[in-house]
Amino acid sequence: MSRKRLITLGALGAWAALNIRRNHDEQLGERVAAAALEALLNAIDANDAQTGAHVRRVAAYALVLGRAADLNEHEMSTVERVALYHDIGKINAALFDIVHDNEKLSDKERALIITHPQLGADVIRPLNAFYPELYEGVLTHHERWDGSGYPRGLKGLEIPLQARVVAFADTFDVITHGRRYERERSVNAAREAIADGRGTQFDPELTDLFLSDEVFDEIVETFHFANSPQIVRPDRRDATAAVGAPDITFRWRNGATSRPPRGRQR
Repeated sequence: MSRKRLITLGALGAWAALNIRRNHDEQLGERVAAAALEALLNAIDANDAQTGAHVRRVAAYALVLGRAADLNEHEMSTVERVALYHDIGKINAALFDIVHDNEKLSDKERALIITHPQLGADVIRPLNAFYPELYEGVLTHHERWDGSGYPRGLKGLEIPLQARVVAFADTFDVITHGRRYERERSVNAAREAIADGRGTQFDPELTDLFLSDEVFDEIVETFHFANSPQIVRPDRRDATAAVGAPDITFRWRNGATSRPPRGRQR
């Protein structure tokens, strides 16, 4: 074998070895990033089980709408992540007492509460290299179709898709579970409120899809499942805190403990 050919083969071998190392490092980085997300979700549970249950329900509803909208696998994963972390900014010492106060918000408290999308996005920012759409989704989940939302006042299709999808699920869950200072209402009341928000708060096309009989029936089915007293996360001893908190499965794990979706699989 000629010296030139040996040099060429050596270079190819070095290139292959470098790529194997790079791929290994990338896979390791992705696993670490995913583990960081799981740690953040555990932190939400530990600090506020009520919010932990809320974000899991929001994820379950958002995935129903995402499947109906024929989102691809990447978009579905992004929607799920945004749903799970959209309220992480509320796990903040300055906001915690306000969020859990039984009294209606004062103007000063409301001004503080509307900072939670930015606070949450700042928590997620270190993971931007792995989940760039997560930051934008968390930041913009309170934007409104007519431009009257916050924090940027985005309008229409300027609002990221993942945030537009999660907005429906978030509103549905807030209405059907209430707040400390506001009683929960029925699923029909939530349906009416979302219909009223068509073209102002919500994307009109997604509103029509969400309110279609097939999709809304699945939302209601998911609602009843999520609020079943039988739902207890296997790694939690506190069954009361776990009620209404469907578990999720992170992508490097095998198996699933959450309710299997109907229809097209991701």
